[in-house]
Amino acid sequence: MKIVERTVGDIIILDLHGKILIGEGDDALREAVTKLVDSGAQKILLNLADVPYVDSAGLGEIVRCYTTVSRKGGRLKLINLTKKIQDLLAITKLLTVFETYESEDEAVKSF
Repeated sequence: MKIVERTVGDIIILDLHGKILIGEGDDALREAVTKLVDSGAQKILLNLADVPYVDSAGLGEIVRCYTTVSRKGGRLKLINLTKKIQDLLAITKLLTVFETYESEDEAVKSF
């Protein structure tokens, strides 16, 4: 998985490209989010537009990232969920945990 980091004001957006699977992407995501939180980032968006598939380990990692950011007083939100990922979050009842947005503009304004 490839992660591209960019900033809009004081919000950090992580564009994720590729599958988030056990041993492939979950570690990269953990490291990226931990680094941001350790450097004081409080507002993080995960852009999932280019993520075709998330397995259970990947889903667990997204939840862990959410918890890590929340414990430090920050907020992590998800944008551009594919239908497959949206269905996965609905089935696991995690859609009620995460703030999700269809567009980046909408998510940026929500902070």
